[in-house]
Amino acid sequence: MSVTWPLALLALLAVPLLAGAYVWQLRRKRRRAVRYSSVALIRAAAPRRAAWKRHVPVALLLAALAALGLAAARPRLSVDVPVSEAAMILALDVSGSMCATDVQPNRLTAAQTAVRDFVQAQNGDTRIGLVLFAGFAQVAVAPTTDRAALLQAIDTLTTGRGTTIGAAILKSVDAIAEINPDVAPADPGDPGPGPAPPRPAGNYAPEIVVLLTDGANTRGVEPVDAAQIAAQRGVRVYPIGFGTRNPTSMMCTAAQLGGRGVEGRGGYVGGGLGGRNYLVADEATLRQVADVTGGQYFAAADADRLQHVLADLPRTVQTQTRDVEVSVWLAGLAALLVLGSMGAAARWTAFPA
Repeated sequence: MSVTWPLALLALLAVPLLAGAYVWQLRRKRRRAVRYSSVALIRAAAPRRAAWKRHVPVALLLAALAALGLAAARPRLSVDVPVSEAAMILALDVSGSMCATDVQPNRLTAAQTAVRDFVQAQNGDTRIGLVLFAGFAQVAVAPTTDRAALLQAIDTLTTGRGTTIGAAILKSVDAIAEINPDVAPADPGDPGPGPAPPRPAGNYAPEIVVLLTDGANTRGVEPVDAAQIAAQRGVRVYPIGFGTRNPTSMMCTAAQLGGRGVEGRGGYVGGGLGGRNYLVADEATLRQVADVTGGQYFAAADADRLQHVLADLPRTVQTQTRDVEVSVWLAGLAALLVLGSMGAAARWTAFPA
């Protein structure tokens, strides 16, 4: 258990002080009591009641003060939450490289089929969001249980130029921040994320990001820098590197090109700035993203492997750790203790014991 305001725990010092004052007052009364010659007469006149009962109201009141003192510190308990009760963001690469036909009929079609099956297989209470990225990243569907909206967005994917993996991570963090007040939104305007601060083991947001890409970042914020921002917010990223290392041709349908007609290119030989092949998943960077955020990297060279990775993902991320504030429960307990104290006082201290 952790507390948000530890200095508020100093209020608990009032409980032993008040308890000591109560005991001192009882002893003081005993010393001033009038001594009667006949103890038997006093016992006969006094109500037959256990002596401890007159202390119950004070004990309950002190317990209520202790509960309020703890509540003021805003204690938080870490509990395991099934992923089905949380949410996940699917960040999908829709760059032009998804037209590569090394995965039949092409990468985009294979990814659409696998992601569609994955969405349909999830618990109906699981909220799923969809972030699409090519030259820029956008939230296509905010986290929802509406499977129809998700499937429609998946079925109508179109490609674009560029690959902004870092921006997709930041946009996914923003989507999570919209539904989880404990996760701060990403701020790409920061001068720099710096290293992620150390986190207690398992201290993550219950929501996760599943990022599927077949290439390397070509513009915008670097993926590892974006991963640092996600890590600072406790958001885990599970990257999936899709496609083979030897794409030879590209072919997209008119629908996948946004109505621009059918595009095909053959005999592609990989290359890029500094010899980087932007049609091949940048596994080194994706592994770094997973390591920084506390996630796990998966490689999927073909459609069957992608289906297998997605099918196993809920078991890989079976539970998440969520910090639950219990201040309200402690305040409610304090109220019940106060009521109990008042009831005990009315019942047992109407006459001196």
